[in-house]
Amino acid sequence: PDGGVVIATWWGTAEWVAALSPRKGAKVYFVQHHEIHPYFPVERVRATYRLPLHKIVIAEWLKTVMAEEYGDSQVSIVPNSVDLDLFTAPRRSRQTVPTVGFMYSTKGWKGTDLAIQAWQLAQQALPHLQGIAFGSEPISRDLPLPAGISYRLKAPQNTLKEIYAGCDAWLFTSRVEGFGLPLLEAMACRTPVIATPAGAAPELLREGGGTIVPAEDPESIAAAIVTLCTQPLDQWQTLSEAAYQTARRYTWDDATTLLETALDAARQKALQAPLTGAIVPTPNAP
Repeated sequence: PDGGVVIATWWGTAEWVAALSPRKGAKVYFVQHHEIHPYFPVERVRATYRLPLHKIVIAEWLKTVMAEEYGDSQVSIVPNSVDLDLFTAPRRSRQTVPTVGFMYSTKGWKGTDLAIQAWQLAQQALPHLQGIAFGSEPISRDLPLPAGISYRLKAPQNTLKEIYAGCDAWLFTSRVEGFGLPLLEAMACRTPVIATPAGAAPELLREGGGTIVPAEDPESIAAAIVTLCTQPLDQWQTLSEAAYQTARRYTWDDATTLLETALDAARQKALQAPLTGAIVPTPNAP
């Protein structure tokens, strides 16, 4: 049907949207990752980022990529957000038995191997250190969890806040991410984050609430775990409160307002320079 706005949600649908008649609405490309992956047709993907579609990105690093690699500086940012009714926790102190959590995944780019290595190194300094992980897949023989780390498989969403709030630190060890929503979920539950500089971690932790560690460096992650679990309680509580206050700036209402503003910008751009339907090849097989 004809409309005011039509939104592509990844590179495949960006090709379709570019080929639509202007009657279908202002053309928007919702960019949630820089999808230059070996399992995609890389040159076709790159070509979609050069299409004359108004881009909405979810993190600052994506805005930088769109400007520096594709010459598009007129990009809107609408960060991911968190439901503060679902993810929340009361003020608390650090636990007597230190506990660290992370998300388990066998996908290499998620960096679960780094989290496990760091936890094991930290346990050498903190013998009573406990761990908890959750994920959507069974534990793999190729990526086992050591004793001392419990696992919640397919935990119901309404129980995730209990997992986050049961931790003194949350590990975000991804090698690459579009955003990294567990960062915000943990912070909304007042849990300080130890994060690699992937996805939105640099901007989320800019004003506190955790620490950024170098990529591919389990020793630095382990050192950060030990610091968070042994520093004076008032310092830990300052980080906890900073994490919570950051999450409160990324609510669904905030995202809705930003999205409406971005869609209006797309419509204004289309009115000034209406897009014509582009002929874009879309072969059956990538």
